[in-house]
Amino acid sequence: MTFAFVAKHRHIWPVSWICEVLGVSRSGFHAWLRRPISERAAHDAKLVQAIDKSFKASDRTYGARRVWRDVLEDGLACGLHRIERLMRLNAMRARPKRHGKPKDDGERSVIADNILDRDFVADLPNQKWLADVTYLWTAEGWLHVAVVLDLFSRRVVGWSMKADRDASLVMDALMMAVWRRGKADALLHHPDQGSQYTSEQFQRLLLDCGITCSMSRAGNVWDNSAMESFFSSLKTERTARKLYRSRDAARADVFDYIERFCNPRRRHSKLGYLKVEGAVRRTAALWVSPAASVARA
Repeated sequence: MTFAFVAKHRHIWPVSWICEVLGVSRSGFHAWLRRPISERAAHDAKLVQAIDKSFKASDRTYGARRVWRDVLEDGLACGLHRIERLMRLNAMRARPKRHGKPKDDGERSVIADNILDRDFVADLPNQKWLADVTYLWTAEGWLHVAVVLDLFSRRVVGWSMKADRDASLVMDALMMAVWRRGKADALLHHPDQGSQYTSEQFQRLLLDCGITCSMSRAGNVWDNSAMESFFSSLKTERTARKLYRSRDAARADVFDYIERFCNPRRRHSKLGYLKVEGAVRRTAALWVSPAASVARA
């Protein structure tokens, strides 16, 4: 490291001065310059390039574990601790977490039982959908974001963004999910007890779609922790460090995060650091639709 410092600054000060101040010999420095790079240093250089590629592709949000999976996928062998060391030496640090949201003071009309009961495991798509609303601050005021998440693959299957916080916000998100996935035979929809989800309009929509409703207990975020984890990632990895001049700017950025990064490319720790598409492909060969099962029978 000392000789690297000398090489970096020798165009500013004479080599003899720098070596004297640092207590190293000029002959040793020149011998270091002529010495061929070691195999480990050459491999580290390749790793840094792959790390930088993964880190920038994630918008500087990936930590060492997710970067490590990308590096291994590129065919470069290394350990997790080596990735941590190289990221630390090259000042690649994931975004810190931020928390906080306004309160929902709306009236609750229909409150369902907690059928999900923190069972955050789904064997197939369209078995369990989680839902929630979060809030983003802009120069024009709050933007409310409603999301529907398929628990099997952690894919965002429905979303809606509006300035107003009302039942239509969450109804639009649910209708997008139904439009994308179709009506399932046995589907559980699990939000919290927000006034939008307990409204008669939303509950009527669930009945029309044949969807069973489950709700978290009041004030218990752990009952919907997988959904809270998604919103934490959204804010940590994208929105927390930005100041939006308008709601349209925030909408565009959230859309980009969901449809261009999270759904197609983001690695999820709960999926063994697979991407959403990879998790779906992994089970596609094992999944048989109800209609196909009847045909086989």
